[in-house]
Amino acid sequence: MTDSKKNTGKPDTSSWRPATQQVRGGLERTPYGETSEALFMTSGYVYESAEQAERSFTGEEDHYVYSRYGNPTLSQFEERLAAVEGAKYCKGTASGMAAVFASLAAHLKTGDRIVAASALFGACYHVINVILPRWGITAEFVDGGDLDAWAKALSTPAQAVFLETPSNPALSIIDIAAVSELAHKAGALVVVDNAFASTVLQHPLELGADVVTYSATKHIDGQGRSLGGAILSNNEAYLENTVAPFLRQTGPALSPFNAWVLVKGLETIDLRVIRQCDNALEIAEFLSTQDAIEQVMYPGLTSHPQHELAMKQMSGRGGTIVAFNVKGGKQAAFKIMNKLSVIDISNNLGDVKSLITHPATTTHQKMTVDEQLSAGITAGTIRLSVGIEDVRDLIDDLAQALS
Repeated sequence: MTDSKKNTGKPDTSSWRPATQQVRGGLERTPYGETSEALFMTSGYVYESAEQAERSFTGEEDHYVYSRYGNPTLSQFEERLAAVEGAKYCKGTASGMAAVFASLAAHLKTGDRIVAASALFGACYHVINVILPRWGITAEFVDGGDLDAWAKALSTPAQAVFLETPSNPALSIIDIAAVSELAHKAGALVVVDNAFASTVLQHPLELGADVVTYSATKHIDGQGRSLGGAILSNNEAYLENTVAPFLRQTGPALSPFNAWVLVKGLETIDLRVIRQCDNALEIAEFLSTQDAIEQVMYPGLTSHPQHELAMKQMSGRGGTIVAFNVKGGKQAAFKIMNKLSVIDISNNLGDVKSLITHPATTTHQKMTVDEQLSAGITAGTIRLSVGIEDVRDLIDDLAQALS
């Protein structure tokens, strides 16, 4: 096409604010000048000569060699998310759990010690409590909201600290800055799973954390289409020299198509998450008035024990998830969920569609009852991921289910 516009240069984006980065960060157009980001659906790449191939593999020449290592579409996702997060480095992964596992497995070795919050997503808990100890890594769990417990656990050296805040599903809040300070004195790398808060509300690197992980499946896609994950850090030695080789050799690669979907998801994440937060607050307030509800756990409510900390860390908003305990345990919880007609039963979250699940029998069912209780989960706990529907329809649906 002789009349195609050639525009492959990148503008200086350093002064752009997050909302602009979400739409334009990492954008690199091909010589065709397309408006939307190009999708490079390719597994491999060709070279002009055998010498160029050799230079590409030795690193002397910057050239894509294989999409397990890197891909132009994946690079756009990584650059855009890094710009939005305020991080220097980002690596995409096939899923959120691939990101969590790689962030720890690439860093830790036999004889090392990790301290983690006890309130974790079930799969994260399994990685730290079951898989890592098989490799001779000692794991210790603490009450995430108890700074004295953190101080005691970190009074001896540790190589890693892992936490999620808000926690899944009970939405307990951890003071990232305070825990990071304690962890660094103990020599530990601080890894924060930020999937619940999302990059819209919370930036752990600014609060002292060393690493942030995401299940990009959640708010970043936010529309139930694709799996994906990401690891972000300002530590070049950690992410480029430790994590990157681990990902290349073990293979949890993010597909180009999924990376493209996530790039497009970032364009609207601000709009979606803010609407979800507004809906979640109204729903939490409604649930707080219902006789069938024993307790509502939502950081945006003043009744939440860590409300002030949550507002400070999460840009003044309570997030998109509401958890609540119903009277009557599992039987009552199931009855309420089965009566819903707008809200879907699903273990996903962060979606534009409102989704509800019973953690004790789904996302955290492999944990013992005692382990569930330590994570704030009872037989009557329900987790509601609030979408962008009209909040009046959501409240009506909940009202008829609770009646």
